[in-house]
Amino acid sequence: MNVDSTRTLDHANGKSLLTRLRQLAARHIRYEVIGLIFIVMTINLADRAAMSIAGTPMSAELHLNHLQLGLTFSSFAWAYTLFQLAGGWALDRFGAKRTYTGAVFLWSFCTVGVGFAPLLGPHAASALIFVLIFMIGMAAAPCYPANAKIVSAWFPAAERGTASAIFNATQYFAAAAFTPALALLASNFGWRSVFFAMGAIGIAAGALFALRLKGPLDHPRLTPEEREFIEAGGGTLDMDGIDGGQGSSQGTPSRRGAGFEKFRRLLQDRLLLGISVAQYCISTLSFFFIMWVPVYLVQERHIPLLRAGILASVPAICGFSGGILGGMFSDLLLRQGRTLTVARKVPIYVGMLMASTIMVCNYVSADWLVVAIMALAFFGKGFGALGWAVIADTSPVNAAGLNASVFNTFSSLSGITTPIAIGFLVQTMHSFNGALIFVGAHALLAIVSYAFVVGTIRRMDPV
Repeated sequence: MNVDSTRTLDHANGKSLLTRLRQLAARHIRYEVIGLIFIVMTINLADRAAMSIAGTPMSAELHLNHLQLGLTFSSFAWAYTLFQLAGGWALDRFGAKRTYTGAVFLWSFCTVGVGFAPLLGPHAASALIFVLIFMIGMAAAPCYPANAKIVSAWFPAAERGTASAIFNATQYFAAAAFTPALALLASNFGWRSVFFAMGAIGIAAGALFALRLKGPLDHPRLTPEEREFIEAGGGTLDMDGIDGGQGSSQGTPSRRGAGFEKFRRLLQDRLLLGISVAQYCISTLSFFFIMWVPVYLVQERHIPLLRAGILASVPAICGFSGGILGGMFSDLLLRQGRTLTVARKVPIYVGMLMASTIMVCNYVSADWLVVAIMALAFFGKGFGALGWAVIADTSPVNAAGLNASVFNTFSSLSGITTPIAIGFLVQTMHSFNGALIFVGAHALLAIVSYAFVVGTIRRMDPV
């Protein structure tokens, strides 16, 4: 075969591969949807990682102690918690796309604002940063409930664990992908540069999200075969909720009363209560990792900021891997005929047992061993973090946004208590020993909640 023939064959093979990839994408629009969620949530979580990377140099410049830094970190969670129910109402009222897109742009502009805050002087800057991080938390409030709603609409039950694991694992992917780069930025250009960079990236991601995301009911490229596959597998197809488009009637007393009645019924459900309490415990590990691990490595282990940023990416990579594998393992159990209860609970139990090993860091001195133990713990945390899959499995079809917001309210409460509790423990004990025990114990409490409170995992009746 001559050279020209070989080149022609290679070109044909390349074209054929590209054609096959396009055909695969055309038959699996839901993969593009989860890809968009993955991108946006990675940016969202990287914004939070920016706070931890900037924490040490920012506190030095603005003269903040550990407790004050913990309070600043917690401002995100205060807003995140306070606006959960409002975010759930917005999702059911305006739809996932409009609510989500507005949220992305708002948090991105506020992130840029944090970088400009020191221009006002140390005291005013501290107050403004608190307010801006509060607004970032407010904007982020609807995002995880929106993810659950989108996944419930676009994915059948047998794929929902993996899809939920993908967006839930972004907290680790964001840390692995961005923490070293943000540490490099902070080391070379100052801590404010990380907020400028993340804000600009967020604005670009928001534009992409607005252009590409559509629901199954109005997506022009969704094939009848894929729609039938999603619907037959338990996908709701309704990304915007049955309350969307009702106009001003949403504001009538009867509508408001119906909303409060739904809220009351949801809170009385033992299934939701057990899942939510467990998520509070699991989120304690998340907030410790996102906000305190770089600070722990720098201040407790005396590792330089740039090296700490690189080392922090190791547990993040393991957490991301664990998150994806946990979702895949759960769905595999489901496809093998295991009940939904077994398929979701087994990975949670195994993962949380591994996560509790973070307490062992108190009893080792070598830096590499500390990083290895954290890698195991956060692999386990990722493997067992299936709460959002469970919510997608169980939410009533007429209150998916509100139900997810109630669940996420418990999760976000951990974002308030964890930074403050850890800041207090470190400030009073002058070490992170108590903080690591605090975090590891919550992993064990999550097992208790799923084992003794949740019961059978099932779709809740309409409320």
